Amino acid sequence: MPVFLNSSDADFETRFRDFLGSKRESDVDVDAAVADILNDVQTRGDAAVIELTAKFDHLDLTPDSLAFSAAEIDAAIETVPAQEAAALELAAKRIRAYHEKQLPDDAWWTDETGAKLGWRWGAVEAAGLYVPGGLASYPSSVLMNAIPAQVAGVDNLVICAPTPHGKVNPLVLLAARLSGVETVYRIGGAQAIAAMAFGTETIAKVDTITGPGNAYVAAAKRRVYGRVGIDMIAGPSEILVIADKNNNPDWIAIDLLSQAEHDASAQSILITDDADFGVAVADAVEMRLETLERRDIARPSWADYGAVITVTDLEQAATLSDRIAPEHLELCVADAETYAQKIRHAGAIFIGAWTPEAIGDYVGGPNHVLPTARSARFASGLSVLDFMKRTTLSMMTPAALSAIGPAAKTLATSESLEAHGLSVGARLDQLNEARDG
Repeated sequence: MPVFLNSSDADFETRFRDFLGSKRESDVDVDAAVADILNDVQTRGDAAVIELTAKFDHLDLTPDSLAFSAAEIDAAIETVPAQEAAALELAAKRIRAYHEKQLPDDAWWTDETGAKLGWRWGAVEAAGLYVPGGLASYPSSVLMNAIPAQVAGVDNLVICAPTPHGKVNPLVLLAARLSGVETVYRIGGAQAIAAMAFGTETIAKVDTITGPGNAYVAAAKRRVYGRVGIDMIAGPSEILVIADKNNNPDWIAIDLLSQAEHDASAQSILITDDADFGVAVADAVEMRLETLERRDIARPSWADYGAVITVTDLEQAATLSDRIAPEHLELCVADAETYAQKIRHAGAIFIGAWTPEAIGDYVGGPNHVLPTARSARFASGLSVLDFMKRTTLSMMTPAALSAIGPAAKTLATSESLEAHGLSVGARLDQLNEARDG
């Protein structure tokens, strides 16, 4: 059974803090194994990747077959049913339109001293996109990672998507094609992250790596950060629904299960101002679990990490929500659009009863790669900006340097950085000589 909490109970604060502090990630220590894999790939390149792929994915490859050929991609795409292809095309169109609006503007202006200042945005040259394989093979993740990168203007995009036992998801390859990515490597795990970070004889080194993965992928991304950029270290999925009693309990139940079915470590939370409604939702969850195809995953998620929290009013619900800082937040309350303004910390907000979180996973438009484990307090979801960097620009005129240079020289002297002061002072001296002469 999930945890039932009531803010009116004397021990609520203690129990709520304990709930927030509960650990959902795997206790398995994978870091040492990942370190060995990274070192092996860095040292032996293709040979290590091929051996590790045979070991973990039971797939025998050669340097020439690490990537899908164009003919293989074409053949796989031909097998995609028309309805699924159309749905993926709609998703790609909407995701692209949303992310195009994220492109930042350059700036260049002249300040009161006559100095010209500004910044310029540019894309990284190469990005590697990790897409899980096997049971968790999601073409939607291809779109969510590749389209922002393409919109940003990344020149070289590659995908690593493992194919255990050679099993290929044609939708993943179609999503790659729709996203403008032609190079798809059939490798995964920490070895794929290593190959993209360090480069091998066949796989070119990239500048940034994005995309979700298992504990080994997460540990590998953490270790290569600094050599390459990464998007985030994603943990198990989570959803928080704030709902009043004027909702269909079954709708809320299946919204909660939409995340529980991802992973036995996923978390689903309901906050409501009506205790009876909370019970009704919990009952509806149990009913749905009787028939849900992924109930063997969803049931332990709900039983071990789920929660129903009853509050005195919806103001308190918003306060608790910010303490949870959920990855996904659904607001099923009256005047939900206004209520959304009360929320400060959430990866993505779904406003109103007609906006289930699942729409955001596919065709809403915003990105579904989002901060987890309360990191929405300081982090954002994947965007075009994750594939871009800002370069600052400055241009002094003689008059501008005369106006602000003396202050720079003073500060350099105070920091005992003589050459800094001399660098500015030499120019100021010449300006003074020209003026006095």
